[in-house]
Amino acid sequence: MTQALPPTEHRNPRTTDIDTLGSADVLRLLVDEDVHAVEAVRAAIGPLAEAVDEARLRLGRGGTVHYFGAGASGRLAVLDATEITPTYGAPRDLFTAHFAGGSTAVADSSIDREDSEAMGAADADGLDADSVAIGITASGTTPYVAGALRAAGAAGAFTVLVTCNPTAPLRELARISVVADTGPEALTGSTRLKAGTATKVILNAFSTALMIRIGRTYGNLMVGLVATNTKLADRAVRLLTEATGLDASSCGTALAEAGGHVPQALLRLLTGCSPEQAKSALAAHAGVRAAAAALDGLQ
Repeated sequence: MTQALPPTEHRNPRTTDIDTLGSADVLRLLVDEDVHAVEAVRAAIGPLAEAVDEARLRLGRGGTVHYFGAGASGRLAVLDATEITPTYGAPRDLFTAHFAGGSTAVADSSIDREDSEAMGAADADGLDADSVAIGITASGTTPYVAGALRAAGAAGAFTVLVTCNPTAPLRELARISVVADTGPEALTGSTRLKAGTATKVILNAFSTALMIRIGRTYGNLMVGLVATNTKLADRAVRLLTEATGLDASSCGTALAEAGGHVPQALLRLLTGCSPEQAKSALAAHAGVRAAAAALDGLQ
């Protein structure tokens, strides 16, 4: 029996004459479709929140997050995973993006391994019960993702499917399915468009919410950022001034004394604790807010 085409492969009745329009009207249609994509993600917040909560539990036990994808979906996963460390100061292995064909295939679309279920299974080797395996496939049919989710599930990992197909066959391999029902693309089958927008919103929201929930922000300030360039160093001082109300000079001095470690500098500025107390409190508690509360409780 022939499998039904996923909605992303259907023809969009709103854009059938897109090639006859002027540039402004073409762009308006494309952006309007992206608006639909964001609304589709909004409808999936329930299962997405559940995925965040389950991931939080596993990270608390020392677990890690693994993305598995191919094509546009997989490249968006690579982008999201690589931004976790510089944005939040998280360990590099906290998020790993596995791409069908490996790192070379990320930049070379002629290397297509998305049909290799065996490669997906091999890339999921080593996961355990504290791992979170997230398969990302707009169509919900990618064999590479199927192999990864099947192997991850067998290893006891928590499995999540991110897809734009409500009837995705791979839903049976995931404990949670985050479905953004984006419908037909503006250009038939081009899932780098609307489905790609939805996928990026989902991954951004998932990783950001997870980092917030494990204490790697202070309010809406990225206190875990790693100041690897002048722009980020300036941002670090600004966020310290925003968080404490102190002047830039005092915050810059505290940051220097903390060796550029923003959470430690912030905790010392908030509580007046010693460097040793700051290090100990941050090691024992999830985030600056919890560490500050613990130090206040000792006083």
